[in-house]
Amino acid sequence: MSWTLNSFEDNPTLVRQLAASIASTLAESIDVRGRASLAVSGGGTPRTLFDALSAIDIPWSNVMITLVAERWVDENDPASNALLVRRHLLRSHAAGAQFLGLKNADRDPALAVFAVDKQLHEGLLPLDLAVLGMGEDGHTASFFKDAEGLAAALAPDTPTACCAVRPPRAPHARMTLTLNILLASRRLVLHMVGAAKLAVLQEAMQPGPVNALPVRAVLHQLQRPLEIYYAKRE
Repeated sequence: MSWTLNSFEDNPTLVRQLAASIASTLAESIDVRGRASLAVSGGGTPRTLFDALSAIDIPWSNVMITLVAERWVDENDPASNALLVRRHLLRSHAAGAQFLGLKNADRDPALAVFAVDKQLHEGLLPLDLAVLGMGEDGHTASFFKDAEGLAAALAPDTPTACCAVRPPRAPHARMTLTLNILLASRRLVLHMVGAAKLAVLQEAMQPGPVNALPVRAVLHQLQRPLEIYYAKRE
């Protein structure tokens, strides 16, 4: 187990600090390697983080952005994480960043795994930073309890960078980055807000089956320290 918990009174305060930290990591990678790569999560929590990041002036044209996970819907669908990124992150200073989505034209994510894996390896990996979220059901990325494809997504010997996942209750099939790709990132961050999620996190910090609370997969590992950024309220 290797995690640090950074606690804030409210999300705006958290976002200011986390956005500056992310931008610093990306700028450092650009200075060293000439490029940087960032994987972000969808949902409601990261919107203000995306807005804050987009307002920071770094060499965004040298940054490649992808998603930690994506619902298998059209990019214009309100449920699309790519749409969220385009509306809130790929604008202002960050309008010049390059974006590689996890969704293609195949009808099923299981049919697209090898094509998406190839794109990720050719244009983006390894990650400099991955920013995860967590649902109140204890999922992170698209690691859902009892999901079809969860075992492959978590397995250390899965050969692809992404896996198709079908949650038993959440809508839409998904494409998710695998655990081994997330743990290979230079920095791994978990961003969460609210008392309900803190209660789930505290439960997940205790020993127990990963399937019951899949966020345990990133909490109870020794490969990459997890930086938890938690705000008590929005």
